Amino acid sequence: MPRVRWMAVALLVVPVGLACTLSRPPYRPAPSGPFEPPDPPPVDSGPLSLTVVYPPTGGEVATAGSSIVVSTDEDYRIQSRDSTFVFGGVGNGAAELSVNGNPVPVHPKGGWIAWLPLTADSVAKFDILATLGVDTARLLLEAPIVRAYEPPDSSAWIDTTSFHPTGDRWIERSEGLALTVRAAPGARVSGLVNGATVIEFAPATTPSDVPAAEQAPDSRAPTGGRLPARADRYVAWWSGRLGPDPDLVLAPNFPALDNDSLWLQLRVVAGGDTAQSRWPLRMGLIDGTVPTTVVLSDDHRGSGQTDGIVVGRPSPFGTYHWFFPNGTIAVVNGRWNSQARLSLSRSSVAWVSTADLYPLRPGTPPPHGTVGSMRLTPGPQSVVLRVPLPVRLPFHVDEWGNELYLTFYGTAANADWIHYGGTDSLIQLVSFSQPALDETQVTVSLSSAVWGYRTRWDGTDLLLEIRRPPVIESKQPLAGRVIAIDAGHPPLGARGPTGLWEPEITLEIARKTARLLEQYGVSVILTRQTDEPVALMERPKLAEDAGAELLVSIHANALPDGVNPFESNGTSVYYFYPRSAPLARELNRSLVRQFGYGDLGMGRGNLALARTTWMPAVLAEGLFMMIPEQETVLASEEGQWRYARGIVEGVASFLHHRSANPE
Repeated sequence: MPRVRWMAVALLVVPVGLACTLSRPPYRPAPSGPFEPPDPPPVDSGPLSLTVVYPPTGGEVATAGSSIVVSTDEDYRIQSRDSTFVFGGVGNGAAELSVNGNPVPVHPKGGWIAWLPLTADSVAKFDILATLGVDTARLLLEAPIVRAYEPPDSSAWIDTTSFHPTGDRWIERSEGLALTVRAAPGARVSGLVNGATVIEFAPATTPSDVPAAEQAPDSRAPTGGRLPARADRYVAWWSGRLGPDPDLVLAPNFPALDNDSLWLQLRVVAGGDTAQSRWPLRMGLIDGTVPTTVVLSDDHRGSGQTDGIVVGRPSPFGTYHWFFPNGTIAVVNGRWNSQARLSLSRSSVAWVSTADLYPLRPGTPPPHGTVGSMRLTPGPQSVVLRVPLPVRLPFHVDEWGNELYLTFYGTAANADWIHYGGTDSLIQLVSFSQPALDETQVTVSLSSAVWGYRTRWDGTDLLLEIRRPPVIESKQPLAGRVIAIDAGHPPLGARGPTGLWEPEITLEIARKTARLLEQYGVSVILTRQTDEPVALMERPKLAEDAGAELLVSIHANALPDGVNPFESNGTSVYYFYPRSAPLARELNRSLVRQFGYGDLGMGRGNLALARTTWMPAVLAEGLFMMIPEQETVLASEEGQWRYARGIVEGVASFLHHRSANPE
């Protein structure tokens, strides 16, 4: 295949000091012609050197004439149960490789990857043999596997790995808990507290009672049908009765002690045998007549920080949904281990980390009140909406198109006046509604699609600052822009078969991207300019403080155990907020054009670098580090320039479309 020629290469040889004197080329949409792959790389001709990068083994090497036995890192377990991938390098692209007697292709740069079946055992064993002429190197790899529970021969048994839920659960009197467990089929299954039976279990009958990982592919019910009962899966509803004393109520700060009699005990009786085990669940009832009022803050070290946020989730340990500024007041009405449930309103709850809660004095009433008259204050870079509140109430900001929706919990609306502070081109309308008895929604309609916003407390007033979109020239959409480029990692990061480390190549790609952008008149902010780690949450803050209008984080991908790398690899780009979806789409398209590998598409991802609200932000996973061919592309100068050019083209296309369609 003919070698791809790079239009950007001619620009790259211009001395940096003269770059500013060049006339900026007008933006032209990227061509949509077929991808032409680069020439194959030359074959590495180094000595035979057999390594396994994944599963992690600590970097032991089998050289020519040696045979070694290695085990995975102490805490590592293969999470898949039927197949897994293994990859590494052999040091010479002309070597031949086999794993358990099966041939595995070796890339010209010496990398290899294999997709292998797992046996029904607790340890996976791989006999990896590399040959180069008369030389051989052998590596015997042993890796423990997370295995499913195997029932014993006795009539009565309990799968103690299947208890759900576990830990400390505190609920209100009107609630209960759904319990599931795997145990001997046809048994009588009971739950006891202090020796008294408090619940009886029944066989599971619905898909929700059986974890997806345990459902066999052929066990799914036909459309409109029901799954058959699982004879070894039991369910129950525990209403919170803790024993013979129905009035026993435990405060939500009790310690969970191993010798505490209030742990739930499970008893299984079958065929004359009995099995019993302590269920690692301790439930307490919260006295709802005495509210537990707390202040939210992520300032765990007493640094006096006031601009942090506390993340709220719709379910324990679930995805991020709420972002409460430090100082928000709320009421706790439940807990599951390290997650506390906040009662936002009569119909809304959020789960937060217990480490972010600071109890107020007993007797402090729950936050409540009315939303007062609001005022808009226009400024050169933004418009600020001031919302008077009686206390720092919980709230949530949603966005869609050209509207922002601000929901306050525990409130009623009393906004007699809405002061616009003069006519502003960005603000079309501010309105409010009362969708629920104790929820107020404020809607801000804009003249263009949302570009960014942020919130903060000023006393008990909430300030919603709405960012003005930049003025974009359609023929030169990059000119005058301020763009943050983030080189993903360290300290973490994926490694490729030959040992290439993700943070090394992301920094090189970020630097190349900056050089290209600067030639189009962009002011570039690099969140990381050296090999030194930069804290994850500091990166979007650096971009925001520097006035960045866009944020692109550069990464290289890897797969979890159990996913076939030959069926799932290529390019993907992730966003979090709707305003960033068009940027993710254009970036993904341009990177696919540049690389020509699989198109995994754009997706919504709960990623820190995509969660900034002040600007559109995306995270790009250009290619997969673990695939030898793609690792080689990422390691090469040409591949890095392809990645950089894909980012520039994608950003320019997004800005071009935005200039033509601001709404």
